Amino acid sequence: GPFDNAGMKFTYRNSAIYPSVIFTGATFRGRIGEPEAIRARMNEVQTHRETVQPIREKTGGSTFKNPPGHSAWKLIDAAGMRGHRVGGAQVSEMHCNFLINTGEATARDIETLGETVRERVKQHSGVELQWEIKRIGLE
Repeated sequence: GPFDNAGMKFTYRNSAIYPSVIFTGATFRGRIGEPEAIRARMNEVQTHRETVQPIREKTGGSTFKNPPGHSAWKLIDAAGMRGHRVGGAQVSEMHCNFLINTGEATARDIETLGETVRERVKQHSGVELQWEIKRIGLE
């Protein structure tokens, strides 16, 4: 049918479904596995994430979309922005595609830092990063 896996045409962050469509139910199929093996795999994924992402920090998650053929964090790092600060906002030392609130960051700090990152990446590599996080309340 139109809403099976093939009909949905899933790609990275996209599908064939209109953004205005709201699903009110779904059926999923999965494979049965040994609970201990599943738990071990979940722990493995969590441990890896803790070593490469600042999950214990105050952050909005991944800040910029990965442009086609690039990793946003590599572009940010190459532009010299790792650890850069504006007020209470900082580009994460652990993973450059995360902006963290070091304690007292304002929305303006985050916005200013993010736009500074975008400008520096554009100057350094010619790539224009797109925000992944949705920002509201700023004019």
